Amino acid sequence: MLDKTGIAKRIAKEVKDGYYVNLGIGIPTLVANFVREDISVEFQSENGVLGMGPFPYEGEEDADIINAGKQTITTLPGASFFDSATSFAMIRGQHVDLTILGAMEVAENGDIANWKIPGKMVKGMGGAMDLVASAENIIVAMMHVNRAGQSKLLKRCSLPLTGVGCVKKVVTELAVLEIVPEGFKLLERAPGVTVAEIQKATEGNLIVAGDIPEMVLD
Repeated sequence: MLDKTGIAKRIAKEVKDGYYVNLGIGIPTLVANFVREDISVEFQSENGVLGMGPFPYEGEEDADIINAGKQTITTLPGASFFDSATSFAMIRGQHVDLTILGAMEVAENGDIANWKIPGKMVKGMGGAMDLVASAENIIVAMMHVNRAGQSKLLKRCSLPLTGVGCVKKVVTELAVLEIVPEGFKLLERAPGVTVAEIQKATEGNLIVAGDIPEMVLD
């Protein structure tokens, strides 16, 4: 079973040379720490940063340089800063190759709910609606079950939707899954996790074809 860092490490393997990547709040922000050093990647934050690097070491933070989650970040040589209008022009114009974001629920048809729980106050949907509507490649980083042990990979989302049929892949503490027309296709197991455990934790249709390999993180 993976922790949040392990999930970020596995997702980092999905980042390819030359990609422009948007990192959502939470686990996705950790991905920048684990991208291979032999490739060139531009990380974009919707508050108006292009060229984010890994998180700063303690004592080296600059409070004026933050990501969309208000965390202090570093920037790489050549990084640029711009207003939100320019940032969302990049996103809506489909200039971002990969979006990595968290979710409360994902449905087997690729629907995603990640902005609101009815009855709880929220500031608004934010940029997630633009990201899921514009990006062609969306990977969700999330825990497989909630605190009550209930699956978050569902037949249909129960929470208000952020996007419809948009998620391509999900990485959890238990597995890597691809969204296909039939449901969640199991690609990899987390170290020490069995297919039966993943099946038990997945409400949506889980497709298991052949032997499922364990994830390789290093």
